[in-house]
Amino acid sequence: MIPLQEHETDETQEREIQEAAEPAPGEISPEYGGDEQDRSAAELQDMNNKYLRLYAEFENYKKRVMKDKEELIKYGNESLLYDLLPVVDSLEMALQHAADDVSSGLVQGVELTLKEMRKSLEKYGLIPIEAEGKPFDPAVHHAMAHLERDDVEENIVVEEYRKGYMFKDKVLRASLVAVSKKHEGSKQADETDERNTMTEEES
Repeated sequence: MIPLQEHETDETQEREIQEAAEPAPGEISPEYGGDEQDRSAAELQDMNNKYLRLYAEFENYKKRVMKDKEELIKYGNESLLYDLLPVVDSLEMALQHAADDVSSGLVQGVELTLKEMRKSLEKYGLIPIEAEGKPFDPAVHHAMAHLERDDVEENIVVEEYRKGYMFKDKVLRASLVAVSKKHEGSKQADETDERNTMTEEES
């Protein structure tokens, strides 16, 4: 028979070995801990990526709002100025019709009113577009007619039917103009002269 004391000693040792092999409360075994740490790291990385994307979207949103605000401040008076253009047109037309009576007090009053209005509109960024005598530019000129003219080059604005205006750096209203073109006979003569010149140069 095994003495009782020796038997108890063997059981105590086995219990101690088993307890040493088992993880303590709150402690994760090495195998399980490795998987859990990898999973936690992946979740942390995913959360960090989501935060970065959200931050970038928010920064882009702030930039868009700031740009829209700047545009609103810069062009806030656009509609008002556009609605005032017919008033300017009417005053200019009144002066044209009264060209023979410039000494009249009424004409002088209209002229002064027009001058003050132009000054006020220019202060807010309204600038007349130069048209007559300038090369035709479809960005700021709208051609209403083509007139045969031999005294000027082709595609030159020879008449202005309605004045155009720029509002700061954009076209508020294009100028309505007539553009020059040469007579067919003159054009053919020019083409013949050009061909003759090229033939002489080649010879």
